[in-house]
Amino acid sequence: MKKRKLGKKIYITGKGRCNFTNACDIEDFFKNVVSNPKFLYSSLYTFGPESMIDFIEMNGTPTKVERGNRAFPVSDHASDITKALEKALKDYSVKVMLRTEVSDILISDNKVTSVVLADGTKMYCDNVIIATGGLSYRTTGSTGDGLKWAKKLGLNVTETRPALVPLNTKESYIPTMQGLALKNVNLSIYNEKKKLYDSFGEMLFTHFGVSGPLVLSASSIIGSTLQKKGSLKAYIDLKPALSRDDLENRILRDFNDNLNKHLSSVLRGLLPSSMVPVFIEIMDFDDSRQINSVTKEERALLLDLLKAFPFTITGLRDYNEAIVTQGGVSVKDIDPSTLKCKNIDNLSFVGEVLDLDAFTGGFNLQIAWSTGYLAGLSI
Repeated sequence: MKKRKLGKKIYITGKGRCNFTNACDIEDFFKNVVSNPKFLYSSLYTFGPESMIDFIEMNGTPTKVERGNRAFPVSDHASDITKALEKALKDYSVKVMLRTEVSDILISDNKVTSVVLADGTKMYCDNVIIATGGLSYRTTGSTGDGLKWAKKLGLNVTETRPALVPLNTKESYIPTMQGLALKNVNLSIYNEKKKLYDSFGEMLFTHFGVSGPLVLSASSIIGSTLQKKGSLKAYIDLKPALSRDDLENRILRDFNDNLNKHLSSVLRGLLPSSMVPVFIEIMDFDDSRQINSVTKEERALLLDLLKAFPFTITGLRDYNEAIVTQGGVSVKDIDPSTLKCKNIDNLSFVGEVLDLDAFTGGFNLQIAWSTGYLAGLSI
């Protein structure tokens, strides 16, 4: 491998704690895979989350399961996952070559004959497994080498894009709320009248747009359409627990209790403080006016904003901020029961280099463990 130490990507997962798998049952796991879930049946049923938890614990690292079935080392140190993997490598006498970059893969008669190192050295081999990752987190060594080799060897590579990534937005009022985290809101995203995404949870305003769990998941669903269309409309329901009628009744009560106060004072009871000036700007409201002068139409606009706060998504952030890469080596060229190429019988592809990706929560790492295990077992 290129880098000077093992597990660089592991060290940065789960905010340094390493959410190494998700302990849900297999059928729930498939629901969290965005691209090509059916391809993973053999891999996950051969070596699933339970097997990975057992493997980590057998190699000296106690584990725990937290909210959302996320599995972590008890220590909350990602380095303990790396230590467990290093122990297994040592126990199986695996030779690890650090600071060693592969520059090419050579084939003859539809078989890999050797890999060529950056210094020109040829390493002859019986089998090769490509586990180079995608294009996300380039500093960890994921620079797209596996995709380049796949194309050179005649495999199809689907269009790649950043996924589980923050989103850029158009409106100037979004950066004014930088740092504001919203909890228990509903985010919906539309391509004209077609709803592409609708989910409940947490999100965050930033200097460039939006981020947080809801947004990262949305990016994996809308990425392809966003790239084709250039922009998409999004709406936040800031009060999803209240029906429109219930919220209207609450606003009326608040207004009646504060008839001689300014609108901003009432809005502070409904909104985080950094959203108040944004609402007043969008409503084009003179805040020196008192509540008793607010018209029925203005009150209806306030209700609309609370139930569907609007903004425009203009693009995905880049690979440096993406947790995973969407797209990759086409699964149509790979045997799902062995992970071997259909046209090169001693070459396998595993993990993120394949056109496989999932939501956050340990699913993407488990895809890497499961495909890697099955590929090794199949040799």
